[in-house]
Amino acid sequence: MNSKLTYYIEKDDADTKIREYLKNKLNLSTRFIKKAAIEKRITVNGCAVKMNYVLRSGNKVEIDTFRDENQNIIPEKMDISAAYEDQDLIVVNKPAGIVVHPTRSYPEGTLANGLLYYFKEKGEKCIVRLVSRLDMDTSGLILVAKNQFSHMSLARDMKLDTFQKGYLAVVRGNLQEKAGTIDLPIYRTEEDIRRIIDSRGQRSITHYEVIESFEKGDLIRLQLETGRTHQIRVHLSSIGHPILGDTLYGGEDNTIIGRQALHAYRLSFPHPRTNEIIKIEIDLPKDIEDLIKRLR
Repeated sequence: MNSKLTYYIEKDDADTKIREYLKNKLNLSTRFIKKAAIEKRITVNGCAVKMNYVLRSGNKVEIDTFRDENQNIIPEKMDISAAYEDQDLIVVNKPAGIVVHPTRSYPEGTLANGLLYYFKEKGEKCIVRLVSRLDMDTSGLILVAKNQFSHMSLARDMKLDTFQKGYLAVVRGNLQEKAGTIDLPIYRTEEDIRRIIDSRGQRSITHYEVIESFEKGDLIRLQLETGRTHQIRVHLSSIGHPILGDTLYGGEDNTIIGRQALHAYRLSFPHPRTNEIIKIEIDLPKDIEDLIKRLR
């Protein structure tokens, strides 16, 4: 596995300090550059250089993305379903009922515990760097970086139009508008984990489209323009169409499915190493499929 990024300096970039080249030309963060320089993982023609080094035409610049790192998480054997994977990242299809990262309430049995075991079994010395997250009872695609470079790049590119997260949800009732945008600020109260619609909150934008209507609900497709905690659940509840099974925001009886009927089914993003647009799409899980069959 080649962990190095290689660039050859052209005439237009000659006589530029390597720090400026890395930051302005390659769009690397100051934090990444500093750490890689200290660890001598940035070389010119095979030699480590200081960040005030002036580049010359034809110079070969290499950046080693590998770092031998440890994480204070216990590896646990777990079934990991990878929808996409390469040396820089992995996209996992997370089932409902699994917490993404250890917390005080869930110190073990999380996706991060399983991923560390998965990496160890494959002989990959990397830690879990979450780029996206999902609630415990939301299923679907989660993007995880395998090194500092890919994490920095993916986190930076989340603001681009080419970085898209698509969801499917089954909601209570039928929406009047078959397509639209919910643009309402979301605020976290101090009392509990619930978020509310409040002018003190951050601007939050959710686009939706009705795919299929039933007598007692709709199957809708959603795309996030912002990524606030519980955003989809709060927004849909605020317009009177909570997700079926959502006990926190809809007062729903979750015996109908056992969790909120929300699934992250699509992910599109520029690859950190090649800038190629990676598009991944997965099917609905069985419990949501069964719910739809009952509603039909």
